[in-house]
Amino acid sequence: MKRCLAIGCAALAVQCALAEKPNIVVIMADDMGYADAGFTGSKEIHTPNLDSLAAAGVVFEYGYANHPFCGPSRAALLSGRYPHRFGFETNPAYDPSNPIMGIDPGEVLFPERLQRAGYVTGAIGKWHLGAAEPFHPNNRGFDYFYGFLGGGHDYFRIDLAQPVKEAYLQGLVRNKRPADFEGYLTTALSRDAVAFVEANREKPFFLYLAYNCPHAPQQAPEEDIARYAHIQDRKRRVYCAMVDVMDRGIGEVVDALKRNGIYENTLIFFLSDNGGPQPKEGRGDANGSSNAPFRGGKGNVYDGGVHVPFLACWPARIKSGQVYPYPVNSLDIGRTAVAVAGADASYGPAMEGVDLVPFVGDGATGAPHEFLFWRNGGDWSILASDGTKHLRDHDGKKPELFHLPDDVSESKDLLDRHPERAEALYAKWTWWDEGNVPCRLLGYIEYHKRRDRFFGEAVPDTARQSGYDPEVKGSF
Repeated sequence: MKRCLAIGCAALAVQCALAEKPNIVVIMADDMGYADAGFTGSKEIHTPNLDSLAAAGVVFEYGYANHPFCGPSRAALLSGRYPHRFGFETNPAYDPSNPIMGIDPGEVLFPERLQRAGYVTGAIGKWHLGAAEPFHPNNRGFDYFYGFLGGGHDYFRIDLAQPVKEAYLQGLVRNKRPADFEGYLTTALSRDAVAFVEANREKPFFLYLAYNCPHAPQQAPEEDIARYAHIQDRKRRVYCAMVDVMDRGIGEVVDALKRNGIYENTLIFFLSDNGGPQPKEGRGDANGSSNAPFRGGKGNVYDGGVHVPFLACWPARIKSGQVYPYPVNSLDIGRTAVAVAGADASYGPAMEGVDLVPFVGDGATGAPHEFLFWRNGGDWSILASDGTKHLRDHDGKKPELFHLPDDVSESKDLLDRHPERAEALYAKWTWWDEGNVPCRLLGYIEYHKRRDRFFGEAVPDTARQSGYDPEVKGSF
């Protein structure tokens, strides 16, 4: 009798949860390697909270970011559209005075759609979609923002006496006012996310928690680094500590959802914006991550650059313990959020993702996408739903063809054996690319070069004699 009563109460709780609009939480890591969570196979880094979310929901075995590096990947996530449709194919420079250097104001970001459906929306952490007023999160669908507008930040300090450049030492922003943080930045972002949950527990909310962890600079609290003292490589040791601290923060957010009785009816996504940067000759920008067993890393259209840790958890709707076998894309997150919120996807530019809930919650069969597409300058890739992938990457230097279910490391080029399959896939990619536009932004490196050159030519000789040299980093 008691057992029947308990089952009946549980069923009633689920029905009540489904009658209410779900809360939606999207958590994005930054430059995290595929192999660096327990649910993707890591035996080295402690990620019990991510692993618990994975066990309680669905792991997307073929889960992909839409671009192999930061800014365009975020533009895709928040617009629900390929960023190539609106010319956002590079990382924008940090420049609060530039009204062009950011995501096209004509693009409708999906949090704005959720706002119209009655959601309170919050963004915490890294933005990287433009620093000027037209691109500010509070003007692009978010009621609340706490974080930084550029592509990264020091984890321990703010120093306004240093040159701005990409703003790694500039102050944070809370809504449109200057803000500070105490202690370690990842922990401060987690703490703010908990406060957002507590403040909005009585109404449907959308929270975008965009950590800059484990993006450079490689910094972590010494006590957390010490937990990985057995790892000889210093960079790897610090990286593991960074991911560990992020996982603990995610656990605090989940605990806040549970403490307030809203966990069951909260849809949580977790993914990385791209693969982890890997060591390359002549470059020192690797961060200690592992993309095993995939080829390449950040910047590549090989799977190491775009195949990322990707999960969803919604206890009221998604059956636990699933591993989903078909390719999905970060575009799908926005489309799924709009669908479950009962929001309007029909106005503005057309969203291109797919609502994933019918596939992982309602038993829909078949693949959500016939094809997924990537473009990064002259690099391109197309992935079919059967796992056949055709691409040209700058590291490979020529078109290649792989069948991922048999060759996850993309080491056995099948192009000579199946040229007709490659030709058909490239024709499909060309068809997709016809709907794209050229990149409308300068990359941040070229932008800074041109800006420094302009101001250098404008500086009188007397200023140069006083110590100003625009070509010397950190000079005044």
